Amino acid sequence: MKFLHTSDWHIGKSLKGRSRLEEQEAVLKEIVALASEHEVDAVLIAGDLYDASAPSADAQRILIKTLLGLADTGAQVIAMAGNHDSAGMIDAYRPLAGHAGITLVGQPRPAARGGVVTVTAASTGETLNVAVLPFLSQRWAVRASEMLTQTPAEAAGNYDQQIRELVAHLKTGFTSDAVNVVMAHLTVSGGVLGGGERAAQTIFEYWVPAAAFGSEPHYVALGHLHRRQSLRAGCPVHYSGSPICVDFGEEDNSPVVVLVEATPTTPARTTDLPLESGRRLRTVRGTVAELADQAAQVGDAYLRVYVNEPTRAGLREEVLDALPNALEIRIVPQHVSTTAGRSTVAADRTPGELFAAYCSERDVDDARVRALFDELHDALTSSDAPPDVSDTTTGVGAGSAGVGA
Repeated sequence: MKFLHTSDWHIGKSLKGRSRLEEQEAVLKEIVALASEHEVDAVLIAGDLYDASAPSADAQRILIKTLLGLADTGAQVIAMAGNHDSAGMIDAYRPLAGHAGITLVGQPRPAARGGVVTVTAASTGETLNVAVLPFLSQRWAVRASEMLTQTPAEAAGNYDQQIRELVAHLKTGFTSDAVNVVMAHLTVSGGVLGGGERAAQTIFEYWVPAAAFGSEPHYVALGHLHRRQSLRAGCPVHYSGSPICVDFGEEDNSPVVVLVEATPTTPARTTDLPLESGRRLRTVRGTVAELADQAAQVGDAYLRVYVNEPTRAGLREEVLDALPNALEIRIVPQHVSTTAGRSTVAADRTPGELFAAYCSERDVDDARVRALFDELHDALTSSDAPPDVSDTTTGVGAGSAGVGA
């Protein structure tokens, strides 16, 4: 059988105030075309369908149109929530999507109640079992009180163990005569960040080792890290990466969708299918004159510009005249006037970086304090309530994490 693995669509994501909905729609149309061209039996979407938990109407329209387009190719479509999605909203659309042959999973579910999705490959008649593990935030897996009383290593051990137990439970839905796949949205140790991930939800104290998946799966389809990569493990473990570079930290990424071929008795083989529709991101440096000379080389890429001249009135306008697609313009630090002061520095730094500087100024050197700040900042910037991941009625709880219905 053949299936596509993709993730981290981030529909609705803007860049420095510039809407990218048109690009995102074009990239997703490209994925639909590839599904049709390669006649895949299934499409697995490993989380972060949207960029925000309360997506705009246009973002929702693009997602629905894309999912229906994939289903129209004859493929079974299985998609789940990531850390940017509202798990509750994804589950709310689950019954309606099911009528169109699309399986949506918002919150973790028991294996026998939707946590393992079983479909039949149209091309071969083979069975595909997909164990689906949506994003489970560390702030609900490891309570803040535990962070205050345990060392970071102990807290990480709890999260690691909870994920292992959830995976072990979901694998009870695997069968020997099928292609068995784990699809999860999380950070695996050894993975390389793409550059645009949400910092508070990729904290490496909360990584899960690739060994957590065991050797039984034919393939592990991961989302969360935006760079295409495979990880050394007892089975094939892959991040598909984002199909579009979402921030300038990802400008060196090469967006793809992964074509996977497998049988119940053979290991999975992968082929990367390049995606070309998204505009590229580039960082350029130089004087205004040097930047003007680069205009023909950068094409229609969105640009982050470092100007190697002292600031002056009209400088920004000069840069924009030379490079209309410049979305971010900075002065090389050596040319920044000290009178620009703290506000200029602060404007270029994330809340986490500012808090780390604040701690440093006050001689506070405790990684747990910074980790707790990231957790609290994430809690304030996410609209989702904690998922109920316990199930006392089915008897299928996985340790202290459990799996919700």
